Amino acid sequence: MKLRPMAKAVLLAFPSTLAIGVAGIASAQQTPPPKPEGAQKVESITVTATKRESSLQDVPFSINAQTEEDIRRSGSQTLEDLSRNIAGVAIQNLGPGQSQVSIRGVASGQIVRDQPGVKEQVGVYLDETAISMSLFTPDLDLFDLNRVETLRGPQGTLYGAGNIGGTMRYITNAAKLGVSEGVVEVNANKISGGSAGGGLKAALNVPMSDTAAARMVAYYTRFGGWADALGPGGAKDVNEGDRIGGRLSFTFQPSRDLTIMPRIVYQKSTYDGFNREEKYNLYANPYTTTVPPVTFGEDQQYLLQREKFEDKTTIADLVIKAGLGFSELTSVTTYTDRNILVSRDASALTGSVSVDLKFPTAGVLLPSRLNDTTDFKGFTQELRLASTAKGPLQWLAGAFYADSDRKYAQRLPTPGYDAVTNAVLGAGTAAGAANGFPADSPYNADIPYNLKQYALFGEVSYDITNQLTGTAGLRYYDYKEERTFKSGGLFANGDNASDETKSNGTNPRFLLAYKMSPGVTWNAQASKGFRLGGVNDPLNLPLCSTQDRAIFGGYQRFSDESLWNYEVGVKTQHPGFRFNAAAFHTQMKDLQVTLDAGSCSSRVVFNVPKAHSTGVEAEMTFFPMDRLELGFAGSYVQAEFDSTVRDGTGAVLGGIREGNRLPSVPKGQMTASITYNFTAMGRESYVSASWQYVGSRFTQPSDQENNPRTFVHGLPFLGAPATAATTLDLELPSYNLVNLSAGMDFEKGFSAILYVNNVTDEKALLSFDRERGGRARLGFATNQPRTFGVTLRKTF
Repeated sequence: MKLRPMAKAVLLAFPSTLAIGVAGIASAQQTPPPKPEGAQKVESITVTATKRESSLQDVPFSINAQTEEDIRRSGSQTLEDLSRNIAGVAIQNLGPGQSQVSIRGVASGQIVRDQPGVKEQVGVYLDETAISMSLFTPDLDLFDLNRVETLRGPQGTLYGAGNIGGTMRYITNAAKLGVSEGVVEVNANKISGGSAGGGLKAALNVPMSDTAAARMVAYYTRFGGWADALGPGGAKDVNEGDRIGGRLSFTFQPSRDLTIMPRIVYQKSTYDGFNREEKYNLYANPYTTTVPPVTFGEDQQYLLQREKFEDKTTIADLVIKAGLGFSELTSVTTYTDRNILVSRDASALTGSVSVDLKFPTAGVLLPSRLNDTTDFKGFTQELRLASTAKGPLQWLAGAFYADSDRKYAQRLPTPGYDAVTNAVLGAGTAAGAANGFPADSPYNADIPYNLKQYALFGEVSYDITNQLTGTAGLRYYDYKEERTFKSGGLFANGDNASDETKSNGTNPRFLLAYKMSPGVTWNAQASKGFRLGGVNDPLNLPLCSTQDRAIFGGYQRFSDESLWNYEVGVKTQHPGFRFNAAAFHTQMKDLQVTLDAGSCSSRVVFNVPKAHSTGVEAEMTFFPMDRLELGFAGSYVQAEFDSTVRDGTGAVLGGIREGNRLPSVPKGQMTASITYNFTAMGRESYVSASWQYVGSRFTQPSDQENNPRTFVHGLPFLGAPATAATTLDLELPSYNLVNLSAGMDFEKGFSAILYVNNVTDEKALLSFDRERGGRARLGFATNQPRTFGVTLRKTF
């Protein structure tokens, strides 16, 4: 293990932690510091991160909890919005419904919709139910949530694989016994230079008897768009979208020791396009001469046909809790059904191949659509037993089983393509390559997966002294994944293959918590994380250049990824003040890195022997005077490769060079906020401002090599020469967002919030998108411009 990064982290953390330590020693020797005159008390937050209720400050590792009020006042509508307020969390936006979450710099590069075998690095949960699926983590509506918990560092002991970087949990408001309450919320907003959005949401809690209650939640959100498309498929604000959904949950408590909570959740998200700003397109670029040349403006793209994203998610779960006197037995049963469609205008991709094949202009101009579909059905069952008796020894033990089927398919419908293919390449060519797939679709693939896993886990904590508590946990896992791969069409290999991936092992973790004084606790942790390996999809050999075939053709399988995380942290809370900080070092082994396989229009995952992530994070809430609240959350992360990977020629492969940064991870990220609560016209009111900073990033590891990068397109078409080239800086620049809001509570439960998000109209580049290695299309995903909005809320 390298000591230099760890030493740097400790040095960075030392000033703040030393100050807290001195304060802790002082407080251990005297009464806590007096509460400032009129200062407000910092809210105590209850969390369930350790699968039992505890105070946020008592959890012996780094955790953040955004409460319902935090979410509402921040104006957050998506997980990406919320993540900017949480230290150490970064989300790479790859388009609506396609975002990658990373925590503490544990990141392996851009995962795209045609990599169904890649597993997630951050687990996302809805209460007790895992909902993360690699790239397609459902962006659930944030309405009627009790809180969102972020558990930093690997959580494999209690949560299993897929939580190697950390875990995020949406915690909903459960049905409450004996309570009649409800809320209705209406929102309207307008994007500068874009379209309007809004929403209508409602929640109702109804007692059914003394021992039963129901909670109903329904919501509809309209998302405004800001990306404009040129071309036959063009329109303004093409990335508009809708989200509709609801939850129906029940609580039955037939006795004091038995609680039964069934629930069903449904959400459908639909977007009419993507937030892509193009820099080059085969059909629209500065080099054409037979048609007018095009230089794209801000938030512009070119389409031959419209695009679409759709995600339908249905979750049915049942939680049963039974008190056994000395312990509590919990059963969690879940069934998940998801259907996802990513439909992209692939005309430039198909057209670039057609140029290489010397098709006539009419054949190159044929509209082509790439439909990626995912049909996921999963069943999970968890049983756990946790101690409830008071005493120095506390324990938890459980078993977990999962069985999931994920049917992934690709089709490239291009009407008229077979006729052109046969005319240019010879009669029967298209049918000969079809391998049983439909006509006029030059690429097709069916890739069904079945994943079964079993696990046993447990955790024991013991109060060694009145101030020192030790915790040890262990998880045994056993995975088996089976896959078949069938492909057909002119661009495919005609594959018919089956394979499987197996893995088993253990994930331990060890924690110490030292309560220095009533308001100060020090924590230390060593924990292991794990991510299942797999098999790469075959390269699209008919599309590959000889060089790319030689470079990327040897990476068939990728191994399990693992890491060890070491951290030390401090948590302190006094009246009017809360401060939590941690320094960490993560040593990764066989990091699964994703690279774009050049001209092959394929992605390849391979293992990097060593990498690390080292950093510090801190979060603070402070009431310096009556009604004035200051907030801060920030992190500094140094995430780098510790190995160099070379191809067969000796050249560095895909930017995997020792000392290069891990992709998608900003070195620095922070948020500062100020809120003033006051009384106006006899009504409780507030004004708030926040500033969010996100440092520079790279989408893929290779983007930091030869940057700025010149992409030679090699596509003589519409008068553009084969030598036409586009030069771009692939380092996504840092950006700053400023948000303002003001709210007032009126009589009879009515309240109103006015807000402006992205006040300065900052333009942020969120990820880089390249088609066929940059030959066919180049572009960036962009953020939402300045947005004005109002939210009206009525509780009863």
